[in-house]
Amino acid sequence: MNMGKVFTANFLGEAPNWYKLTILSFLILNPILLFTVGPFVTGWVLIIEFIYTLAMALNCYPLPPAGLLAVEAVVLGMTSPATVYHEAHANFPVIMLLMFMVAAIYFMKDMLLFIFSRLLVNVRSKMLLSLFFCFAGAFLSAFLDALTVTAVVISVAYGFYKVYHEYASSLSDVEYNVGNDGNIPSEHLDDLDQFRGFLRNLMMHAAVGTALGGACTLVGEPQNLIIGEKMKWHFADFFFHAAPVSIPVLLVGLATCLFLEKVKIMGYGYQLPQNVYDVLKRFVDKEAEKMDSSRKLKLIIQGVLGVSLVLALALHIAEVGVIGLTLIVLLTALNGIVSEHEIGHAFTEALPFTALLVVFFAIVAVIHDQELFKPIIGYVLSLHGNSQLGAYFIANGVLSSISDNVFVATVYMNETMSHFKDVAPLLGHHASDLSPENFQKLEHLAKLAVSINMGTNIPSVATPNGQAAFLFLLTSALAPVIRLSYMEMVKLALPYTITMSVTGYLATVYLL
Repeated sequence: MNMGKVFTANFLGEAPNWYKLTILSFLILNPILLFTVGPFVTGWVLIIEFIYTLAMALNCYPLPPAGLLAVEAVVLGMTSPATVYHEAHANFPVIMLLMFMVAAIYFMKDMLLFIFSRLLVNVRSKMLLSLFFCFAGAFLSAFLDALTVTAVVISVAYGFYKVYHEYASSLSDVEYNVGNDGNIPSEHLDDLDQFRGFLRNLMMHAAVGTALGGACTLVGEPQNLIIGEKMKWHFADFFFHAAPVSIPVLLVGLATCLFLEKVKIMGYGYQLPQNVYDVLKRFVDKEAEKMDSSRKLKLIIQGVLGVSLVLALALHIAEVGVIGLTLIVLLTALNGIVSEHEIGHAFTEALPFTALLVVFFAIVAVIHDQELFKPIIGYVLSLHGNSQLGAYFIANGVLSSISDNVFVATVYMNETMSHFKDVAPLLGHHASDLSPENFQKLEHLAKLAVSINMGTNIPSVATPNGQAAFLFLLTSALAPVIRLSYMEMVKLALPYTITMSVTGYLATVYLL
């Protein structure tokens, strides 16, 4: 075998040859575009190429191809290592969250599976179950981070899937592999496909729920903290300022959940097959029979620490990653998990995505250095009144769908604060201490801040790269086994995107 064939075989491993050629063509095209049409157009092409690697996640994990594009962008001078580091450093709390909080959830999976498995076998209505997952995602994300909540739901769904898949596979003598359906008897394949659709539905309801709840409170999303800090809003201030938009959107989102399961459109409406239900029911009963004192104590410890986690995050007593590391220490020490291999296994899910997120920050660095969003920002800042509020919502939504919503919110807040620099120092003052003119300006500034918040949180559910929680779900171990591709996520999110974005826009223009 000559070296060319060896290179072709090694390059991106088992990815299809057409995919390998596509990535190579991107790498060849980018320098040509840079020297012919300039960095601005090339920057937008790079964004499209990055989104493509996410869309093809089931053919190849996005880290290698997206990483090649990011490295090439730095080599071509479209951004610098210093800017990449700055973007990563600015998002270090999110990186710590992924490194430690997601790993901490791994050590709580027994308790989570215990709770949700009983919920699954006792609530037979798909509509009620879907509403619960959506509402639970919203409620938890209002106090926790959406990534933490998504990690919880992924852990639960993966546990469900593995229970039935292992049962179906055990009917064959072939060695078990959770990603292989080849050894499953044909009579179980239809049930497995139905079960996959059922889990896809629940995962998307829960993921959308994290966006709904995350938009409501100061601690719901990282960009909320940035907005709240600049506006000098505390927890209650943020909630009441955002409520005229966030509450209608929340209600419409929950109503959309019920509507989709009722009419069974856009990939929704899958039911839990009776055979799968029977297997899960037997599993739950067997687990209950095996519940000795040691397991009961472990579940109690996990439950107590779970409640402590919610309180610690709601009160924001420390950065999320620090709380996660503390949780890992307590869960492993109190439950006797002392093997390096067992502890290390908890980090295998989070660290590849952490690396991918840093690659994403390299693309954000290109957006920053080449000022790719400047024309859009300049246009919306030139508007006035309610039309400006609506334009803010749309612009932040569109940009957040293709970029990092924390980055978009930061850019918009900085530009907006600079336009209100004459009254910005008066933020936090009592209304009676302000002149009518300054009070009016601060009121409009507050409305723009809410518009930025809702714009970056709600329309961004349209694509997996618009929400970190969606991207985490797409690149998780769960996504390939339940056949949740990029385009499948876009399709499942579309009804929510339409109803929630329209509601958000109308509430921003008419209720703020």
